[in-house]
Amino acid sequence: MTKPDLLIHTAFKLFYQQGIHAVGINAILAETGVAKKTLYHHFASKEALIEAVLIYRDQIFMDWLTARMMSAGDGKFAVLGLFDALDDWFHDRVDVLLPFKGCFFVKANGEFSDHMVNDICQRHKQNITSFIQANLVGHSSELSAVDLAQSISVLKEGAIAQAYVAGDLDAAKRAKNMAVTLLG
Repeated sequence: MTKPDLLIHTAFKLFYQQGIHAVGINAILAETGVAKKTLYHHFASKEALIEAVLIYRDQIFMDWLTARMMSAGDGKFAVLGLFDALDDWFHDRVDVLLPFKGCFFVKANGEFSDHMVNDICQRHKQNITSFIQANLVGHSSELSAVDLAQSISVLKEGAIAQAYVAGDLDAAKRAKNMAVTLLG
């Protein structure tokens, strides 16, 4: 693993577990054994590292989610596969995502206001909704696909929040049942 990759991966792990503002650069350096000069050679600031971490998590999450949804089939089967994927994540059966600690993007978004972090988090959520919508286009009219994708996204977000905040690790199963009703 390259030093920038090590720094990004370690920063993500610490940010996800403890929060972005709670983790200082020195904690990341102590965990990685990388010198401060090396970190600043690759990332001009903590903000630049945060941006790289958000992009990293987005890529990892989207690759995982896309693969899982596509393995369930196409159209509404892919969309329903989203909830099976979430169930595996909530139950810590997805090594690439680390043990479940809620949505990193919701948590990161909450730590900032009027910041590039908020833009990246919003784009991540929009990309997921767009991917869901793309899988629904053949299922119904374009307008219905837009509405359905937004509703499915609300179910997804609610399941994640319920699993994390309330400790309801079966929330994805209930959300899937609601999605089946929505999709008909």
